[in-house]
Formats: sequence, C-alpha cells, structure tokens
Amino acid sequence: MDLMEKNLELIEVQKLEGHTDRVWNAAWNPVSPILASCSGDNSVRIWEQSSLSRSWSCKTVLEETHTRTVRSCSWSPSGKLLATASFDGTTAIWEDLGDEFECISTLEGHENEVKSVSWNASGSYLATCSRDKSVWIWEVLGGNEYDCASVLNGHTQDVKMVLWHPTLDVLFSCSYDNTIKVWWSEDDDGDYQCVQTLDESSNGHSSTVWAISFNAAGDKMVTCSDDLTLKIWSADISMMHSGEGYAPWTHLCTLSGYHDRTIFSTHWSSDDIIASGAGDDAIGLFVDSKQHDSVNGPSYNLLLKKEKSHEMDINSVQWSPSKESRLLASASDDGMVKIWQLETIP
Repeated sequence: MDLMEKNLELIEVQKLEGHTDRVWNAAWNPVSPILASCSGDNSVRIWEQSSLSRSWSCKTVLEETHTRTVRSCSWSPSGKLLATASFDGTTAIWEDLGDEFECISTLEGHENEVKSVSWNASGSYLATCSRDKSVWIWEVLGGNEYDCASVLNGHTQDVKMVLWHPTLDVLFSCSYDNTIKVWWSEDDDGDYQCVQTLDESSNGHSSTVWAISFNAAGDKMVTCSDDLTLKIWSADISMMHSGEGYAPWTHLCTLSGYHDRTIFSTHWSSDDIIASGAGDDAIGLFVDSKQHDSVNGPSYNLLLKKEKSHEMDINSVQWSPSKESRLLASASDDGMVKIWQLETIP
C-alpha cells in the first residue's frame, strides 16, 4: 500500500496526565495494551487501556525506588518485566504480578546517571549506558539475579542510548561524542568488542546522536541527532544469521530540513513508518519513497509533520507494536504523554 497517495492525519486520541515533571520516555508493552512512562518526578507510570471504553488510565505509579529522574524504561520480550534506568545510578527491575508491580532487583555499578536500558530479543541480556561513558551488559540469571557480563568502554562522552538488534545479539550505542558504536561477540563466550564506529568519516552525524531504531526486518537502522538530521543505515544481516561473520552498516541516506531543533527521538514502526520527535515540539512521519535511483540510492519522503504536538520538547516517540492500531505515543518536557492514531481521512 502506498501511504504517500493516501490522505493521512495524526489524530490525538488521549492526553495522559499525572507526571509532575518532564516525561523522558514511553515504552509499549510487547504483549498487552499497556504503556509505561518515566519522568523527572522520579516515578514510572503504568497506563492501561480499558477493553470496553478503549480509553487509557493510570493503573499504578512506581515510586520510592529511584531517588532521582527516571530517564528510560524498557519491557522484557515477555512483557512481564520492566527495567527502569535512573539518574541515581541504578537500574531497577520490576515484575508485573498482575495486580501490582514489585521491584525484584536493583542493578548497581555505573558511576553516575544511567541514561538508557534495553533487553535483547530473547530476554537473556540487558544493556545499560551512562554519563560515565560506559556501556554495561548484564546477563539475566535465574532467581531474579543479574550478573555484569561486560563493561564496554569506547565512547569518549556521555552515552545517550543503548539498543539491541531485533534479531541478533548485536548491541548498538549512541553518544554525545557524535558516534554510534556497534558491539558484537564473535563467538558464544559473550566477549563483546566494538566492531564498528559510525562517525562523520562514514557519513555519520556531526553532533550528539540521541536515538536509534530498527525496522522490523532488522536490516535497516535510523538514527537522529542534534545536527537536525535523521540518517538511514543498512546491513546485510542475512550474512550474520548464516554465521559468515560481522556485516558492517553503511549509510543509505540523510533526511534533513524537516526539524529546526534537535531531534531527540526516532522510532520505526512494524509497518515501515519512521516517526521523529524534536525540540521544535513537532512530530514527523517518513516513509520509503520506493524510488531508488542508481546515483543517489534510496530516499525517504515526509508523510506528514504535526506541528505543536506538545507545548515543549518531545523526548520520545514510540509506535505501538500492534500493526493494526497504528498508535503512536509521545512524551514531552511539558509533563504529558499523548497517544496518537495515524488515520486515513476520506
């Protein structure tokens, strides 16, 4: 289906109010209609959709565990565990017990603020990163135990985000040092090394890289930056799946001129729409133009731009995993989480 030929609108479905400070991150549960959000008010809110009214309400507030800003939250693949990363230097693991959430483990080790947390596809590893310039990989053991498997040093500045590849145990990190680093263990011993650095010399970003996201197939990646651009990268991941060694990422194209302030967040939907959220308070949506000329390679077109989506900087945009719903969550410095729906206007 060619989305460019349809008349699409991003409709605000609901405002989720409750946080008393900026909202840094929103994360959809992979199996249930549940959304987690985390904030500078030191709390995490769990929002649930009613099966009858379809409206969203706050089911529970996770507080009194973190003593400072909660910067990032991430659900395990099973949807049963939520990891939360905080400026207090810790990462908490919460278990959904059905009627309540219990903090079952606290991961300590980073010297200062933890900026991001991510589970791998099988839920056997967790990665965290910090202002201390390091990336940690934690092995998930039985009995709520988490063991530090690796401390990865390579970034020269604050690490903004970590993200595992959707189908391979390859870890990506992006930083205030303007680079994206790729970490991989060649054999199964878990000895992760930096196998690639995407920087300006490889057509990378010229300023802080804030976020990373993958398409569903995992053969393309989008990154966003303080340099006001989104960049699309690709790799031959079939080569890695067949055990032929590391497949490097190469720059496909750069999307520029769409936001005039820092792009803080980007997320690739399961049906191939890229969302961006920025300091200009706008949300952008982009799709592959399908016109791949031999000179310039692939290109992506702006599907729509929703100006004034929030009253302040947008820190996070996240598509719901459900392909049918086309729901997008956004989180902002204005203290709001909003749920949007991409709808076709007749």
